[in-house]
Amino acid sequence: MKNPAALFKLKGLWEHFVQNHPKFPRFLDALKNSGIGEGSVIEIQVTQPDGQEMKTNIKVKQSDLELFEQLRNLLG
Repeated sequence: MKNPAALFKLKGLWEHFVQNHPKFPRFLDALKNSGIGEGSVIEIQVTQPDGQEMKTNIKVKQSDLELFEQLRNLLG
């Protein structure tokens, strides 16, 4: 069973994130419109203030798409 208080808090944190980073949701909308399909590659790179970089990627599987859909429904 879902904890309504935790879901409410998560939604509030997401709304705050969107206010701080308005380009990110637009990026997600563009992805939604073009679609992320099985076999797509998602790459994430983090650059620390000291210039150190960390990078990884995933090749999307069907189960990942199901997770993404559930998260999208949860966060609205």
